[in-house]
Order: sequence, then structure tokens, then C-alpha cells
Amino acid sequence: MSTTTTPPQPAAAGGAAPPAPPLDTNNVTLSIDGQSVTVPKGTNVLEAARTLGNDISAFCYHPGLPVVAQCRQCLVSVEKNPKLQPACQQVCGEGMVVHTTDAQSTNARRQMLEFTLVNHPIDCPICDKAGECTLQKLYFDDDNKDSRVDTPKVEKDKVVDLGPHIVLDQERCILCSRCIRTCDHVAGVHQLEFAHRGDHEVLTTAPGEQLDNAYSLNTVDVCPVGALTAKDFRFTMRAWELEATPSVCNGCATGCNVEIHHKNGRAWRLVPRHNPDVNAYWMCDEGRFTYHDLREVRLAAALIDGLPAGWDRAVRAAADKIKDAGAGGVAVALSALATNEDNFALAKLAKSLGLSSVLVAAKPPVPARADGRLRVADVNPNTAGVAEIAKALGLATKPAFEPGALDGVRVLVVLGDVLPGVELGKVDVIALASHERGPVGAAKVALPIAAWAENAGTITNDQGHVQRMHAAFPPPGQALPGWEAVTRLAHAAGVTMSWTHAREVFKDMTAAVPTWSSLTWVREARPLALRFAGSRG
Repeated sequence: MSTTTTPPQPAAAGGAAPPAPPLDTNNVTLSIDGQSVTVPKGTNVLEAARTLGNDISAFCYHPGLPVVAQCRQCLVSVEKNPKLQPACQQVCGEGMVVHTTDAQSTNARRQMLEFTLVNHPIDCPICDKAGECTLQKLYFDDDNKDSRVDTPKVEKDKVVDLGPHIVLDQERCILCSRCIRTCDHVAGVHQLEFAHRGDHEVLTTAPGEQLDNAYSLNTVDVCPVGALTAKDFRFTMRAWELEATPSVCNGCATGCNVEIHHKNGRAWRLVPRHNPDVNAYWMCDEGRFTYHDLREVRLAAALIDGLPAGWDRAVRAAADKIKDAGAGGVAVALSALATNEDNFALAKLAKSLGLSSVLVAAKPPVPARADGRLRVADVNPNTAGVAEIAKALGLATKPAFEPGALDGVRVLVVLGDVLPGVELGKVDVIALASHERGPVGAAKVALPIAAWAENAGTITNDQGHVQRMHAAFPPPGQALPGWEAVTRLAHAAGVTMSWTHAREVFKDMTAAVPTWSSLTWVREARPLALRFAGSRG
């Protein structure tokens, strides 16, 4: 009888066997064009290639929408797979080998691009999307050849009115279905669909519907060509003439991240900017139109009793009224529509004047507006920020429209031009405002300040995210940032404030507010000229 024994294995240092390396169950590693890349499980090949700087051409794919793989513009070769695969639909697998620049894949994508252009009108000189059109960009990047089609193109309807905000050119539509999926999955309503077949297939509204949902203008953003155009922007400005500055929508407490598209000190449109923690890739139509308010009648010069006055004379007059009223006769109203920095400066002035409470000027909530998506009832962008600042400085808050809020008050220093439901007849008002409205009409002294698109600072949304705004262009006339206007008023009233830049206010503010102590000031963003901008098309 014989026995078999296993030879002893060499022991690791310390007498213990070496532990097996842990298996990474959340990631996969594959090869794309000879480069190794590791991505989370479930990532598609198109997104994996983008991490390597290889932007595979595509029309129907959008990272915020369900994948349909219907344009076939992203075909690639996958080893051990006999057919070309759409990169947007092909999920990355462990050890997968992908080729995106080989002759087979490149030729297939070029052919698909030519097929897409067969019936396209090629009216770039009059198309609103020129300069940021994906089809235009891919043609010049990947094809740039004369058409081989010598038969008449299929004609379809032009200037089709789809709803209150959008016009459709059916000839330009490449049937990518991005707009249909945007309505279905972003707005939650089915208002667009395809009709007919073959080269006569068209985009149209669903039976009994029109494109009027609260997020309809997102369809213009995702359209890779100029088929869907916004009535608000149509034929007003060429994309390459605009500059883009990152900011935050001031339409409500959601705080959607946006780009301000502007030229020569004037905003022409707002488009959403990607932020996965706030608004993803989207924003509501109402928020897009908030830039119109920047063009309303602006307060561009300091006023005393409604007449123009210089800054020095105006702040002296305001300071004299504050001193005459005494600590018990002065009230301060912070603004839920102003930046954290402007509110912090005014709250510090209130503390220096001996006040223990402040009023909060705000628009009333609109409960019908809340939809469980991006729209909320609070139409003030900085309600949460004002509450945090007042709490940190030990100031009690109460709504400015609350009955008895101005009892015994002789002088009211109010930030902003919104003060609904407040009777100001017996109070001397010192208004720091950007527009000639609201409390400015009754103000003894009005000091002009910058509006939100002209201001560098932060606001806090309803989820507690403190978000940075950048000044897209300077304010009109003699207007100054709100914190700077407060600083000048404080000096005239004998209160020392030594800020010279918004970042200095931010530094003191974050030191005073415990929940913001880890925040840092994001450096100023320089306006970027739009050149096939990545956030559109």
C-alpha cells in the first residue's frame, strides 16, 4: 500500500501564506485601440473610449437618455464578434478587445454619415444650429466629400409649429429620437413621435398633443442638428459670436447649473450645464427665460428721493438716516434672491448696528409649480443660504410681510428689489437694488447693485449645495456688487468692513458658518467662445 503526500509549500515572510489579491467585482478591464482601460461594470464602449480621449461619432446617443442604438453612427469592431457593434449599446466586458480606428469601423461610420446626409437640406448658412451642429462637425472631421446623390432630395415640411416655444424643420431631422426620449423620460409625457416610413418618416406631435411640457426646450439642446429651434433664440445670434460663462439658475431653489450665453454685455440665452448632483443635463423652460429680467428697467445710478445722486452723497444720506433712527428704529431685510456674500455683508452690518433679528424678503411660494422633478414651490434661489447665515450669526429671522414686522421701525435697509406684501408708507427705505421696482419706488435712498448674472458669488439650493456663480459681464452704469455697496454704506455709518473682493467675503463667511467651513472659493471663470460646444448637440 502506498501513500501520496503533498510537498510542503514555501512559507511567506512571517510564516503566513501570501493572501490572494482581492477580485475587483465592480470594474472591468478591456482594450480599446491597443490601450488598456478600466471602467465600472455596465459602462458602454462609447463612454469607455471617451475616457481615453477617443470620442466615437454618434447622433442618437445621449448619456442622460436610454440607449436605442438607431443611428448606427458609432459602429466599432469587437474581436470574436463577427459583426460590427454600436458602441453606445455594447457593454464593456472583461478582456474585451475593441477597435474603433480600423478600416472596417471607420468605413462603416463614414458610410452611415453619407447615408444620413442623403436627404439633408444642407442649409447651414441659414440654420440656427450652425457652429454647434454635430452633423456639420462630423462631416468636416470625418468625410468632407461631395455628395454622390444626383436625384432630388425628399422634401418635407418646414417651420412646423410644435408648441409655444419650439419650431420644427422636418427636412433637417435625422430621426435620432433624442427629443422623443427627452419628453418621455425627462418631462414624463409622451408628446413627440415618428410618423410614416422609410425616407418619408417624419418627427411630429403625438395625436392630440403639442410640445408644451415644462421641460420642452431640452429637446432643442439635445437635437444634434437644427431640426428643433427655440422661438426665443431663433434667428437672433450665431453661436460662434456668443461667449459662455458658467453660473446657476436663479429661477427657483433647485439651483440648476447653467451657462449664460452672452455678447457685448447682454445675455441671449441660458442652457443647462451638467451637474449629476443637482440637475443632471436638464433645466425647466421657466428657468431659461429668467435672463429676460436682466433687460428690465435697471437701477443704474444712486438715487436720493428719486433723483440721481453720486455714490458718496447717497451713502452719506443713508448713513445719516440710520444714525438718526438709532438701534431700536432700524430694521434690516436680507434677500432670498441675493447671493450668500451680499447677505452675509448685510447681516454683519445688522449685527454691528446691534440688531438681534432680521427680516427676509422673498417671493411667495408657488405650490402648483412643484412637480417632483426639477421644479419646486420655492421660487427663491437662496432661501437656504439666508437661513444658514442668520443662524450662524445669531440673528433671528422672520418674513418681511409678517404682520407687525415693521412696528416701531423708522428706517428699513432692504437688499434686493422684491418686497411683496409690505406697507412702506411710514418707513424711510434704503434700498440696495438692481432694478427700478419694488421698494425702490418708495426709497429715500436707492443704491444700484449688480444682478445675478453680473455677480461673482455663491447661492445655496434647497438641498444645501453651495454653488458658485460667475459674473458674465459688468453691471450697468454705477451699479456695484451688493457686498461692496454694503461695505460703502457701513463705512459711512462708522462700521469697519475691509473687504475688497467677493472671495474675501466668502472666506470670512465660511469661517463664520460651521456647515460651510470646508468650502473653497472657485477661481474666476473666463468666458469661452462657443466652438462646437460640448454641452449642446
